[in-house]
Amino acid sequence: MADNEAGPAPASITVELDDALVQETIEALDREDDDLAAALVASLHPADQADLLELLTPELRARLIRIVGVTLDPDTLTHLDEEVRDQVIEVLGPEDTSAVVAQLDSDDAIEVLSDLDAEEQAEILAGLPLPERSVIEEGLAYPDDSAGRLMQREVVAVPESWTVSQTIDYLRAARDLPDEFYDIFLIDPASKPVGAVPLSRVLRSPRTVALTDLRSKELRLIPVATDQEKVAYMFRQYGLVSAPVVGDDGRLLGVVTVDDVVDVIQEEAEDDILKLGGVQETDLFTPPMRAGLKRLPWLMVNLGTALLGAVVISHFSGAIERVVALAVLMPMVASLGGNAGTQAMTVAVRSLAAKELTGSNALRTLGKEFVIGLLNGSLFLALGAILAMSWFGQLELAAVFGVALALNLIVASCAGVLIPLGLNRLGLDPAVSSGVFLTCVTDILGFFAFLGLAVWFLF
Repeated sequence: MADNEAGPAPASITVELDDALVQETIEALDREDDDLAAALVASLHPADQADLLELLTPELRARLIRIVGVTLDPDTLTHLDEEVRDQVIEVLGPEDTSAVVAQLDSDDAIEVLSDLDAEEQAEILAGLPLPERSVIEEGLAYPDDSAGRLMQREVVAVPESWTVSQTIDYLRAARDLPDEFYDIFLIDPASKPVGAVPLSRVLRSPRTVALTDLRSKELRLIPVATDQEKVAYMFRQYGLVSAPVVGDDGRLLGVVTVDDVVDVIQEEAEDDILKLGGVQETDLFTPPMRAGLKRLPWLMVNLGTALLGAVVISHFSGAIERVVALAVLMPMVASLGGNAGTQAMTVAVRSLAAKELTGSNALRTLGKEFVIGLLNGSLFLALGAILAMSWFGQLELAAVFGVALALNLIVASCAGVLIPLGLNRLGLDPAVSSGVFLTCVTDILGFFAFLGLAVWFLF
């Protein structure tokens, strides 16, 4: 922390990243104008520096990192895609990476190192000062995606018996405070948090007031093993800006702040979107071979479910040969059912993640989707019958097509809720595989309903 007598540091002027600046950086690197390239990077916010590095080719990216070296803004590492960050760390080398990581807050340092393999972690940790190394090693020992990984070890905690005067004097004199903080936590003699006082409330109160008179009415404690998704839910649900993290013995270990939770919310949202598409993680910067292998498992599962649909069709091959119109209309039944099911499934997966859909209202939600499917199904029964009648001029075929559409829309809407609920009850992530199973259900039911009704009424 800076001495009290020192004046405020002049505000740095940052430039917004745009296509022109990216192109200027590329041209500077191409003509080996190192000074200009370094100056362009230095003018950017760390998040924009990360975006710039991601937009460059691997060769130009490596050249820029060699130019910038340890002067790279440490926060840039936290904004980088994992694949790009690995390359940046490889170019920097263990020694320079240690120098950059040493400038990060403990939670950010842990985030950067957690994605590396054990050997790389050990090399970088060896270059850190012992106190910082111990804190980071302790954080890395906690489970992935837990509050222990997310929390910041630098926390402002004072005895519950203190007054505003003692607290302000401490804040002015202490040298190991975090750069930014929102709450001051009150602890008992056993270092257990018993309250929290917003910093703004301390600054507005007379010096003689006891902190216990200013503390918030409610203190939300986060056990160190809590999943980060639950932490994000607590912040969103209760409007928190920071919350203390405690160990099994109830002692204060660190603090989770809202800026970290924003990252978690974005990460979880992106994760769910990717998993709905059968992709485990973004692979924009991943080499084609490795990206293809990561996408392969769910494609194989999808092949299996598609085979089930093909088996259903094969049982009605005779009917299809006799009435070619069945082959024309059949994909429409499955497609509309799949679309309706996806709509319901997307709402259900999101509601499960937000804890808006639970066992207490699952039946009511299912009933609502049934009504939605019934309404849409009734509409498309009429539209489908009119379409088939005008196209092929066969009343029986038109009726079969309309009824099959209605049945598939109703069942698809219900399946869009039941499948995520079932996977969640089994302890599985509904965002990962709901889409594959839903496609299987809507395809098989659509084909079976349409072809079965056709055989029943047309032959």
